[in-house]
Amino acid sequence: MSPSIWSVAVDAPLGPLHYLAPQDTDPTTLRRGQSVLVPLGKRKVNGVLLQLEAEPPQGIALKAIAELEPERPVLPETYVAWLEWLSRYYAYPIGQTLEFVFPPLPKGGGRRKSRKAPIVKSPDSDPSTHAPKIDHSVSLTEDQSRTVEAISPIEPASGQTQAEPGFGVHLVFGVTGSGKTEVYMELIARTIQSGKQALVLVPEIALTPQLIERFARRFGDQIAVIHSHLTPREKTDNWWFAQEGAKPVLIGARSALFCPMENLGLIVIDEEHEPSFKQDESLRYHARDAAIMLAKLRNHPIVLGSATPSLETWQNAKTGRYHLHRLPSRVHGIQLPKIEVVDLRETKDADRQAGGREDGRPFWLSKELLAALGETLERGEQAALFLNRRGVAQTVVCPACGHSPECPNCEIPLTLHGRSDLVCHYCDYHESMKEVCHSCHTGEPKPLGLGTERIEQDLARIFPNARTVRMDRDEIQTREDLEDAIAKIENREVDILIGTQMIAKGLDFPGLTLVGLVLADIAFNLPDFRASERAFQLLTQVSGRAGRHLKDRQGLVILQTYNPDHPSIEYTLKHDYEGFAEHDLSFREVLEYPPHGRLAALKFSGPDRAVVEETAQKIADLARRMAESGKDKAELRILGPAPAPLAKLRNSYRFQILVKGGGSGAPVSSFCRTLSEYLEKFARSSRSKQGLIPPKVKFTVDIDALNLL
Repeated sequence: MSPSIWSVAVDAPLGPLHYLAPQDTDPTTLRRGQSVLVPLGKRKVNGVLLQLEAEPPQGIALKAIAELEPERPVLPETYVAWLEWLSRYYAYPIGQTLEFVFPPLPKGGGRRKSRKAPIVKSPDSDPSTHAPKIDHSVSLTEDQSRTVEAISPIEPASGQTQAEPGFGVHLVFGVTGSGKTEVYMELIARTIQSGKQALVLVPEIALTPQLIERFARRFGDQIAVIHSHLTPREKTDNWWFAQEGAKPVLIGARSALFCPMENLGLIVIDEEHEPSFKQDESLRYHARDAAIMLAKLRNHPIVLGSATPSLETWQNAKTGRYHLHRLPSRVHGIQLPKIEVVDLRETKDADRQAGGREDGRPFWLSKELLAALGETLERGEQAALFLNRRGVAQTVVCPACGHSPECPNCEIPLTLHGRSDLVCHYCDYHESMKEVCHSCHTGEPKPLGLGTERIEQDLARIFPNARTVRMDRDEIQTREDLEDAIAKIENREVDILIGTQMIAKGLDFPGLTLVGLVLADIAFNLPDFRASERAFQLLTQVSGRAGRHLKDRQGLVILQTYNPDHPSIEYTLKHDYEGFAEHDLSFREVLEYPPHGRLAALKFSGPDRAVVEETAQKIADLARRMAESGKDKAELRILGPAPAPLAKLRNSYRFQILVKGGGSGAPVSSFCRTLSEYLEKFARSSRSKQGLIPPKVKFTVDIDALNLL
């Protein structure tokens, strides 16, 4: 085997390429996982050494590696193997996959503190060592202790090293408020004591400030943080803190998974069911599944936590592939909230019979929710109103002709914001609402529907002295916005919190005793087989914000709906996740939907609808022929092509093909990878100048697709 020819993963949409070792470098010093710069065409690109080659490829004049990149650390073998698996499984180029590992900026000379540092110094840490002083004053419940011992069973004796637990996937299934975070922290403390590091992934940036504060109280300044609201310099500094082992705990969103910590001994995935763990562009990986594979390669435990696990995770736990640990009750004897359902059909009929609403209530506010809000404010407690829709109204409609303004880029109704600002939530297109309909030129457009902005306006009229804050993507755009809003709520400077799904999970406010779900129906009828699961998870998680610190009574949830008999509501009322899971899994089994099968989406988009549709049809025909001739033909079904439910976004028409398979995800992933490689080779062949996919059509492969809209 020649020491001078290397297979290099290059930062380009290509497979590995072959290069000679640098001329001024001893080839025996090169290592797998080392970063280099290589010539590619007329430019130099980043690359990572993969393996020595026994002999050069035939008929190709090899170029030499341009230079080594000493600023980038050599990747540990387990991370290189893991990234190669990610590339294969998610059918994404290996070189571009490897680039996810590195920080956004060079390390530079010294680290600067950010204007608002994400880490809080705690007096509980010992400055003479990287290991924090563990706060033994934290007392765990019997269920929490049992869970900790089952995952990390050996308590180290004085002067002894804790035995390292091997790989295992542990689902901590605990109701909202059951103390899952305390379990995580105890496991992390033991991991640090054994000389290892821990990684904690959270799905939403909104969860990060509170979680960091809780962890800082336990672990001092031994925490690094990586998420999208940090500056590139802050991300880079925190990346190095974790990579070099200076901080034993790394907390972050899904991208933090790619920080290569050679001393990693535990991964925690909080709220593992959240779809935001799935990336919807470039490398379309699922952080939970990718983390499980990383833990397996590194042979250490991984903990998944949720009150409403994804049905894929629940099925694995029920069949014994994952270890199931239950936390069935809230800590300190606190009760789960009482949930009352308000049937909006009945209130609408009653209002009509009475000739209107004499008390001046807005159309979205029931008598029950109004009374509960008044009582909560009188007690000096806090309330939260949840509606997963921004703006004043969903759209505007002309009463004369029925015309509703649509986004010219997306063919989606525009949402009303403020008095007259019509906005597209997908491409940010804006226009002003006309006083006269520009379709019929006679009618006057009227708002139709509801959004968080309208709720805020109505509450200011009904409760003029109440202090409100709105948490949605219109109001919360920076890390400072988020931290300020959370601080105001925690300091009791807010009486009513209004928000979208940003407030739905993970947040813990001691004064919050009432939650109102203004319109629970929004998520029910989406054209997605996961709609019921997501609706149940959202209803349960939002409800779980109420009364988490009440010892003398239950918190209260008012759930307003036009569909009180929907299964998601029926099981939410009973706090019965297992009943809902059994109900939905039986439906999916009949149709062979995940977890009873695997699903991938082949997605096509472009500016010309006819060209996109024709391309999708050609690829569907090719895929069917390949599936019929392949070894897994009995397990694969090719469905489509069909327009995506959101058929046009940002001036691109969208079609998709679904690839369904039974059993494990291997046949589906392998088939999609084979198809992608065939299309790439066909495009490069002399027989075709552009291949089967025209230049203006974007083609993407989404393995284990979560978003089918």
